[in-house]
Amino acid sequence: MLGGRWLVSGDDWTAPGVYEVGPDVFRVPLPLPTDGLRAVNIYVIVDAGRLVCIDSGWAVPDARAVLDAALASLDSSVADIDRFLVTHAHRDHYTMAVSLRRSEGIAVSLGAGERPSLEAIADPGRSPFEDRLGALRRYGAPHLADLAATEMVSGHDAQRSEWEPPDGWLDEGDIVFESGRRLGVVETPGHTRGHVVFRDPANRLLFAGDHVLPTITPSIGFEPVASDDPLGDFLGSLARVRRLPDAVLLPAHGPVAPSVHARIDQLVDHHGRRLDQTLAALVAGATSVFEVAGRLRWTRRERTLAELDLFNQMLAVTETAAHLRLLVAQGRVARILDDGIYRYRSLP
Repeated sequence: MLGGRWLVSGDDWTAPGVYEVGPDVFRVPLPLPTDGLRAVNIYVIVDAGRLVCIDSGWAVPDARAVLDAALASLDSSVADIDRFLVTHAHRDHYTMAVSLRRSEGIAVSLGAGERPSLEAIADPGRSPFEDRLGALRRYGAPHLADLAATEMVSGHDAQRSEWEPPDGWLDEGDIVFESGRRLGVVETPGHTRGHVVFRDPANRLLFAGDHVLPTITPSIGFEPVASDDPLGDFLGSLARVRRLPDAVLLPAHGPVAPSVHARIDQLVDHHGRRLDQTLAALVAGATSVFEVAGRLRWTRRERTLAELDLFNQMLAVTETAAHLRLLVAQGRVARILDDGIYRYRSLP
């Protein structure tokens, strides 16, 4: 039997617990085994005596223990979860759902746009990293590709099954719960090709995944099968969500925020400035993606590219490529392939 406990969030959004964020909706932060992001929020919706979860966390023992304790505080357990609705197929959102499906038979749903990436990961004849490593070389960063080839590929076969296909692919439309509650599925490509968010218009809630984050900007285009214009996709998705009625922001990383619109405006401003900075780096003499990334500053601490770890250097270079690609699409920059490396120059 589920209890009626209502809990209020403290100052530290990563602190383990169960926090009320709306009627019968609870935020549960689960720990991550990384030095950067320390937690991921999943959201538990209590519906007609059962549970539906938005995102699932990373399938590691510490996260599972925190999830079990959180559900116990609601007089429940993983056996009471009917379904996982997953915003995108990154490990910290998807893999716990796969693990619990195996042990508990819980249904898992994922945006249909994630299918190409999951198929690439599952293909035994193809490394899901080959596109990303090849791209790094074309971006003028072969040394990063060589380092990543060792660190990313080692152990991959043991991890491949973490990204099994879902039970169902989500398209645009409403999901109707047993109680009559409705969640609208909105396709929001950018962070990944198949990212989706979930709207609860009756309660003014947006389960935003990594599409809109309150304190950091989502990475763009770092996935096994990237789109042709991930930043253009992302900005288009932001504009689409901005046209919807405003709502409380329920992010995957960071504290709950009162306005989706306000944060979207900040993200759009950030990327506008970043496009200008990228163009300025070309004017100053950079020609490759890696050279441009090396002239920019990263994170809120304004770090240089060299000060980042390998994974974050790859994210930075990939995101720089996305900004350059959009500048090309806007007619502000020209690109050529020169001896296997993309070279860019600003246009008058």
